[in-house]
Amino acid sequence: MKIAILGTRGIPNAYGGFEQCAEKLSICWVKKGHKVVVYNTDEHPYKKSEFNDVEIRHIFAKESKLKIFGTFIYDYLCLKNAVKDDFDIILNLGYVPSALFFYLKKKTGAKFLTNMDGLEWKREKWSSLLKKFIKLCERRAVAFSDFLIFDNEGIRDYYLENFKVDGEVIPYGAGIFDNPDLSVLEKYGVKKYSYFLTIARFEPENNLETIIKGYLKSNSKFPLLLVGNPQTKHGKYLVRKYGDNSNIRFLGAIYNQKELNTLRLFSKLYFHGHSVGGTNPSLLEAMAAGAYIVAHRNRFNRSVLKENGLFFETDNEIAGLINSFDEGKRIVFQEKNVIKIKNYYNWESVAEKYLRVFEKVLNSN
Repeated sequence: MKIAILGTRGIPNAYGGFEQCAEKLSICWVKKGHKVVVYNTDEHPYKKSEFNDVEIRHIFAKESKLKIFGTFIYDYLCLKNAVKDDFDIILNLGYVPSALFFYLKKKTGAKFLTNMDGLEWKREKWSSLLKKFIKLCERRAVAFSDFLIFDNEGIRDYYLENFKVDGEVIPYGAGIFDNPDLSVLEKYGVKKYSYFLTIARFEPENNLETIIKGYLKSNSKFPLLLVGNPQTKHGKYLVRKYGDNSNIRFLGAIYNQKELNTLRLFSKLYFHGHSVGGTNPSLLEAMAAGAYIVAHRNRFNRSVLKENGLFFETDNEIAGLINSFDEGKRIVFQEKNVIKIKNYYNWESVAEKYLRVFEKVLNSN
C-alpha cells in the first residue's frame, strides 16, 4: 500500500501526540513493506526528505509568522499535494481545520480515513464562535471521510449517538519504561515517592486547579510538582495565585522523555486531570512508566484504566485520596497497567490494527 499521513506538524516527533503517532505508525508500516509519506511543516527542525525510510514532504506553513492562517494554508496545501499522487490511503490525524478542504478527495481515488481525536469543541479556552467552527469541521469530517477511526470507546459512543456513524476503535500506543535515572530526582530536588506529580497543558479542562486545591486541603507536606508550559492564560493565572507556595512547584515544560518517565515512576501519586477525551497519550505514558495514577473520573479515562487506578472529580476527593494513601495498591495497579500496555497499547499492535482497517476499506468496493 501507499499511505499518506496528514494533520501533524511532522516527524520525528518534536511536538505532541499526533506527531508521535505519525512517527511510530509510519516506521512500523515501512518495515512491513509499505510506502509511507508524512507531511511536515516547513518550520519543522528536521529538514531531510527521508526519516527511517519514511518519505518526508516539507510544506509551506510559516505558522510562526502567520499563526492560525499558516495552519489553514498548510492543511490545504498538504491535501492538494496528496490528492495529486497515487496514494491508496490518505490518513488524516484530526480534522481542524483540514476538514474544510476534504472536498478535494473528489480529485483522487485514494480512500480518506480520519482519526477523530477528542472532543475538541468542548475545550474551555475556545470562544463560542471558534467552538462553532470546530463543530463545522467535525460535521465535514464525518460527511467526507470514507472511514472514521476513534482512539477511545467513549469517542466512538459520541459519534454513534450524535451522528449515527460507526468506525473502528484503535488506541494510541506507548513503550514500557524500564531504565529510570535517579539523578533526575536530584536535579528537581525530590526523593523517591516523596512528591506528587501532574503533567499537562495548562488549560482549564485539565483540572489543574482542582488538583492544587485538593492538595492544599490535604495533610501532606510532600511537594506537588506541575510540569507544563505555564505561559497560557490559565497557566499564568495558576502561577499568580499559587506560585508563592513553596510546596507547589511549577517546573515548566520538560521535553526529555526519560526525565518525565522517571518523575512519573517515582511520584507518590500521579494526577491525570484530562477531561475532554479520548485516550490521552500522557495517560498511556504514565501507565507504561508504572505510575500510581489518580485520574479525572470520565468515561474516556475509565475506559483506559478500568479498575487499575483511582478517580476524582472534586478537590475534596483529591484531599481524601492523599490522606488515605494506600501503598499496597501501587504494585497491583503497576503490574496490571504495564501488562495492558504490552498487550494492547504497544505500537506494533496499533500499527497492525490500522493496516487491517486499510485493507478492509480498500476491499469494500
